Amino acid sequence: MSGELKVFSGRSNPLLADKICSHLGIERGELTIKQFSDGELWCKFEENIRGKDIFLVQSTNAPHENIIELLLILDAARRASAGRITAVMPYYGYARQDRKDQPRVPISARLFMDLIVNAGAQRIIAMDLHSTQIQGYVSVPFDHLYSKPAVLKYLKNSTTMVDKDTVIVAPDVGSVPLARSYAYSLDLELAIIDKRRTAHNRSEVMNIIGNIAGKKVLIVDDMADTAGTLVSAAAKLAELGATEVNAAFTHAVLSGPAIGRIENSVLKHILVTDTIHRPEHADCSKIKTVSISETFAQAIDRIHNDESVSILFNKKD
Repeated sequence: MSGELKVFSGRSNPLLADKICSHLGIERGELTIKQFSDGELWCKFEENIRGKDIFLVQSTNAPHENIIELLLILDAARRASAGRITAVMPYYGYARQDRKDQPRVPISARLFMDLIVNAGAQRIIAMDLHSTQIQGYVSVPFDHLYSKPAVLKYLKNSTTMVDKDTVIVAPDVGSVPLARSYAYSLDLELAIIDKRRTAHNRSEVMNIIGNIAGKKVLIVDDMADTAGTLVSAAAKLAELGATEVNAAFTHAVLSGPAIGRIENSVLKHILVTDTIHRPEHADCSKIKTVSISETFAQAIDRIHNDESVSILFNKKD
């Protein structure tokens, strides 16, 4: 234990931070963040944090100010002599740029992790990384949490999205381990979409591995951005005989035309989490949100008390 527990939040998702604090039985710490007319950011802790155990909640989705804001808050905490500083990133942006897959491109996931650690993070907590190898980019302790317990709890208590004959669908090969774990936990069959990516945010469904004809299906993935891949996969599944197509994913990035695409698609129900705050204009009648605040609260409490958090990120359970 490193001093008194304090949780602060940037501006990307203060509602989630408040829910986390509610589970912990504490008030969110006072932090002022301002933006000058030229776009520069300024932040200040409005209370003494010397020697305290600080957890900074900030998802690094768009706009880009969110990741700069996190870096400034980390630096301020370090310079204010916090006892321990943990960056809590429910959603880590740039996680898709995790390797040099073509000439003359950056490995952005590594670059921003380096900046976060250099700014002052002594520990990192994130959820459902697009690529788990990102944990190896840093030398500080990294706790990778999963939304699966919260999502499974909802699915098991509702017959809206799954029944005993539902097929769990992996939208691509990279999502197979996640989809397989859901199929195992729900005792359901698994199908896999074989797709070809033709450009950024664009892919083509080539084949479906598994039997989905006459079945309700649930597409499981870590995130949806423009929803182009999700919507085209749903259309293909319906074309091949699926009676109902639903989806569940952790990070509702849902940028650009995503909401319109979903509203006009064959998708009936979508389950997401609150790792990313969705403003009212990004609302959709088909989307249901479950909170993962309790999982983060448990992780923060265990870390603060120097207890194991492994039970929280065992995705096989």
